[in-house]
Amino acid sequence: MPIDVERYARNTVGRDWAVGDIHGHFSRLRAALDAVRFDPERDRLFSVGDLTDRGPECREAPRWLAQPWFHAVQGNHEDYAVRYVRTGLVDTENWRVNGGGWFLEMSPEDQRTHAEAYARMPLVIEVETEGGVVGIVHADCPVRDWDKLERYLRDRFKRARAICQWSRERLSRGDASGVRGVRAVVVGHTPLMAPTILGNVYHIDTGGWMAGGYFTLLDLASLRTTPRGAVHGMPFG
Repeated sequence: MPIDVERYARNTVGRDWAVGDIHGHFSRLRAALDAVRFDPERDRLFSVGDLTDRGPECREAPRWLAQPWFHAVQGNHEDYAVRYVRTGLVDTENWRVNGGGWFLEMSPEDQRTHAEAYARMPLVIEVETEGGVVGIVHADCPVRDWDKLERYLRDRFKRARAICQWSRERLSRGDASGVRGVRAVVVGHTPLMAPTILGNVYHIDTGGWMAGGYFTLLDLASLRTTPRGAVHGMPFG
């Protein structure tokens, strides 16, 4: 099981950015970081997970996770890999259709190496900013009050994990009620034509891994996106 919550103090020397799903396109991500003059000596990058599957550079994921400036929550695609190695209880055909073939074709030793790295990824990240705590999960927050999140994770972990890694309900309903007790919650999982804000929940997967998509970078201090283009209300796609 992934670590429940990982916390990071405020960055007092540089900038903190969040990015949407990467899906094996680290070269494209590097270009997006270069465009904002990302400085690994001072800046940090927080990922909403799904580092792997679909793209050509999935094997790079453990190397990125080893960088002191890169931090990611566990997405559903990392969960696929961990469960496959630990239990074998994965719908491999569904996973293959959704980009997991590269993992299934690796040697058992390489599979274990990747799964061990993914298993260390937390389910939730909290980042202190000058304006308050920003929470990061892959798909959605399972509670309406952030202060109740840890207890919910403890008491109903399977249900909480399913929502954190898979839910699209907030988007499908256009639910702008937000999450109390936290400045913002940043999520990915669902590719959109533009970053979308529902209440204080920021959906930032703009398909940087897709043809025609791009990586959105969210400045956690200002909550402004690069490139600009956040919209309120229901998303496209």
